[in-house]
Amino acid sequence: MFIHNKRLQYTVRVSRPDPGLANLLLEQFGGPQGELAAACRYFTQALGEDDPGRKDMLLDIATEELSHLEVIGSIVAMLNKGAKGELAEGIEQEAELYRSLSGPGNDSHVTQLLYGGGPPLTNSAGVPWTAAYIDTIGEPTADLRSNIAAEARAKIIYERLINVTDDPSVQEALGFLMTREVSHQKSFEKALYSIQPSFPPGKMPPMPEFASVYYKMSQGDALRGPWNADTNFEFVENPPPAVDGGDGMAQVQLEADQESTLEAMATRTESDVNSDPVTGADLGSVEDGEAPEKI
Repeated sequence: MFIHNKRLQYTVRVSRPDPGLANLLLEQFGGPQGELAAACRYFTQALGEDDPGRKDMLLDIATEELSHLEVIGSIVAMLNKGAKGELAEGIEQEAELYRSLSGPGNDSHVTQLLYGGGPPLTNSAGVPWTAAYIDTIGEPTADLRSNIAAEARAKIIYERLINVTDDPSVQEALGFLMTREVSHQKSFEKALYSIQPSFPPGKMPPMPEFASVYYKMSQGDALRGPWNADTNFEFVENPPPAVDGGDGMAQVQLEADQESTLEAMATRTESDVNSDPVTGADLGSVEDGEAPEKI
């Protein structure tokens, strides 16, 4: 059960309207790294979670992400207030109104015309929110790692948004949202390492002969580090085409009638290596040094 509290989790203060900034902030409202995506990701994970501790954590964080959605949406709405009234009442001349809505490098006029200055579920480029942003797979050790990465990406977006505004009140609110991403990241990482073992994800063990092997797949000298060090991996300088020792060819076992049908098709579609027919490319080509004929 959800009960809405009319007060925001963090007080929103906006010093002045700025529809261009409002448009950029939509990235964290309806974008892939935004608060709605985070809330839906953690909420759906919680519903399928059997561990009571992780279930509570996921529901708590999902609910907080909804409150963050309310905070960022309220900032967007406040930044759009001036433009919303001006557009609705038509109090400015056409050119001046358009200039105020579409400042350098933003498409806020689209947001104003389509959504009346309200926060739509789109990213800053106007792309509608989609459930494809949710990458839950139903395995806690995989999902928690994905959650950690999602919180890290969201923090970076908030950093960039803070850097594009000089409104101290907006910077303060965005700083709070950025900081909560760090807190959630810590919770998810603690939950991940409370599962032992937590690596590799899933139940099936890896094939031991390939699990700690590093294949050098590029030409030139390889920079060595812990990701390919001899203490952690068997470093293969020149990996063979088939590392399993086979011939590297794809094979399939077919029934007799399937094999004969396949052979018949191969015969019918076989290339004639001695054929060199005149093609449309030949008819339209120009010999070197010749000008095309005038029609």
